[in-house]
Amino acid sequence: MKLLTLFLSGSLLLVGPVLYAQTTPPSYNEPVRLTVAADGSGNYRTIQEAVMAVRDFMQVEATIFIKNGTYREKLLIPSQKTHITLIGESKEGVIITYGDYSGDAEKHTTYSSSTVRVQGNDFTAENITFENSAGRVGQAVALHVEGDRAVFRNCRMLGNQDTLFLAIENSRQYYQDCYIEGTTDFIFGASTAVFDHCRIFSKSDSYITAASTTPRQLYGFVFLDCQLSAAPEAKKVYLGRPWRPHARVVFLRTDMGAHILPVGWHNWDKPENEKTSYYAEYQSKGPGAITQGRASWVRQLTAREARQYTLKHVFAGTEAWIPNRTQPQP
Repeated sequence: MKLLTLFLSGSLLLVGPVLYAQTTPPSYNEPVRLTVAADGSGNYRTIQEAVMAVRDFMQVEATIFIKNGTYREKLLIPSQKTHITLIGESKEGVIITYGDYSGDAEKHTTYSSSTVRVQGNDFTAENITFENSAGRVGQAVALHVEGDRAVFRNCRMLGNQDTLFLAIENSRQYYQDCYIEGTTDFIFGASTAVFDHCRIFSKSDSYITAASTTPRQLYGFVFLDCQLSAAPEAKKVYLGRPWRPHARVVFLRTDMGAHILPVGWHNWDKPENEKTSYYAEYQSKGPGAITQGRASWVRQLTAREARQYTLKHVFAGTEAWIPNRTQPQP
């Protein structure tokens, strides 16, 4: 009996460390893969739980696969959660949605209304819909991005006013094959961002961009080979207006629908903005791209000037960054 007791005790001593090792978070340099499923078939039921389960300041990728479902979450990727990648099972099937808006009962502002807020660096999202479901009630952000080196591929950003907030100056963001919709100023903020083969959909007469680029930045929003379309009721849409005096927005080789006004751009009723903002176009096409009638203070780039708008140049910064460019979706 005494021998059996000793044997069992020894077994428990052996088993204990094994069980502990399985529940210990992986090291900072060990890749992580987790699964989120609302029906309980994954590691976690909510995306926020999965994000918080990843070690802080990861040096390699932590991949969170999200099964199809509607996730009603006000999701935060904190600054200490670096190298997080969210991959949805499908773009239409994975929906992250919430309905806060500026001035609601909880006294949210534009800055706090977002459904998803990304503060951590080196964040990536693929095949996901980001939605603010508040409706046409004023400023209501679907996606708010502050982290540096953020990448979004094959995603949808759904909302109305202020759908996509590119929030701060020291943030570089890359959007490829994304769909972004809204009413007023629905792509706005101070970050440096490239929109590559994206579809931009205006839901009403208003403004697409409202950049607040600082005087210290060489680039603001750059649209490469995008498509601008609109709802039938949207017939008078501006490409942008300067939220701050030094706004910088450039459209290159973009297909512009007839909803884009001939003048193209607006000075936000401040003529002095015409001297400080930088709005430019190059070789765009479609009925909305006709340069005749464009605002006199808007630049038409030369071929030499247009060659500067590459990922390498736009994202140079103090630390070089060139995001991986996948084959564009058909």
